[in-house]
Amino acid sequence: MEKSIKLLILLCFIASSTMAQLNSDEKKIVEFINAHLKDSEQLLIESVNVNSGTLNVEGVKKVGAIYRKELDKIGFTTEWVVLPDSLRRAGHLVATVKGNQGKKLFLIGHLDTVFELDMAFAPYTKLNDSTATGQGVNDMKGGNVVMIGALRALSELGLLKNTQIVAYFTGDEESSGSPHHVARQDFIERAKTTDIALGFEGAQGLHTVAVARRGIGGWVLNVEAKTGHSAGVFSEGAGYGAIYEAARIINEFRTQLANEKYLTFNPGLISGGSEIKVDRAAAKLEAVGKTNIISPAAYAAGDLRYISEAQRESAREKMRSIVAQSLNGTKSRISFSDGLPAMEPTEGNYRLVKFLDDVTRDMGLGETVAGDPGSRGAGDISDIAKYVDSLDGMGASGSGSHKPGETINLKEFPYLIQRAAIMIYRLTRQGATVN
Repeated sequence: MEKSIKLLILLCFIASSTMAQLNSDEKKIVEFINAHLKDSEQLLIESVNVNSGTLNVEGVKKVGAIYRKELDKIGFTTEWVVLPDSLRRAGHLVATVKGNQGKKLFLIGHLDTVFELDMAFAPYTKLNDSTATGQGVNDMKGGNVVMIGALRALSELGLLKNTQIVAYFTGDEESSGSPHHVARQDFIERAKTTDIALGFEGAQGLHTVAVARRGIGGWVLNVEAKTGHSAGVFSEGAGYGAIYEAARIINEFRTQLANEKYLTFNPGLISGGSEIKVDRAAAKLEAVGKTNIISPAAYAAGDLRYISEAQRESAREKMRSIVAQSLNGTKSRISFSDGLPAMEPTEGNYRLVKFLDDVTRDMGLGETVAGDPGSRGAGDISDIAKYVDSLDGMGASGSGSHKPGETINLKEFPYLIQRAAIMIYRLTRQGATVN
């Protein structure tokens, strides 16, 4: 606690000594956010205290209604994007202001969390002056409030006039409706009308943002083999059986691909035996076998994470080659599925880091740098990053996302709202350039 107080005092001293780097509008933004911090905290508490697990459709809609009310108050035009009933998802909240000054911005949040109704509910609880906990307090209700708090300051100060901003809050980021292209069709089409996307997923502190997020897909391995008495295993006539073949393939994945930077692949489900029943929807396997029977069937499924489409295709080709080198008496096939694409670390994204670095230095907070491109998984921004220059990690900071006891850093919270507001302000000025 003493450390946190010292950090806050230091940040305040640095900020006050370099505020001269901010123009008069930007100083007003900082003052407004500080004066209305209680309002942002109350909005955070109100939204955290509603369970909005992705499958809790009514809960997701309720959180959307809370944010919609705030956005309506500050002059945004809001609407609810309804998804087909077959997707079994709540839909999305979209808020817009329209103009032609500066860069056209696409701001991204999400209403849902990983905490479903059948999990123990954890309301907003302030642990001390620096930390609060609660379901989704960091991922992503804290980030949503950072965005809304920034927009509120800009609107109330008359600084959103003639700007074009789309604030898009998806209702199924944690578990997208299927088919995914239907769930994200409106999201993608609106993003294509803008210049720059800023994602408000969790910040990794005040000094790091994400220029990239790894994409994710899946793979399924099916192995067939000769069967017979186990006494004949390894022989020319009997072969090796399906379980040995599955083990060979998965181990070769590890030995040939495990050291490739940013690439990971995890076999999360495997079975083999005389008979296998696969329930892919429930991620469940049932197998029957005997130790004295050479297994005729094996099944494995896993994920594949990559930093670019080129890396994804290269990995898939290597995996296909490994699968094709079958042991005697076996035959295997592998299939791949696409999930979310990668947000690749482009030059345009790095230019946005430099732009934000100027903001934080002018605020007296020091440098901002790009985080490790391989440290984050896929997110909503991945769907649109190939169309617009993008940054993610603009939201709240904390720890333990997706875990009981998830936290938010309350000391950094106001600075992150200020950072977002000044970033948006500068991008939406007439003649704004990102070099």
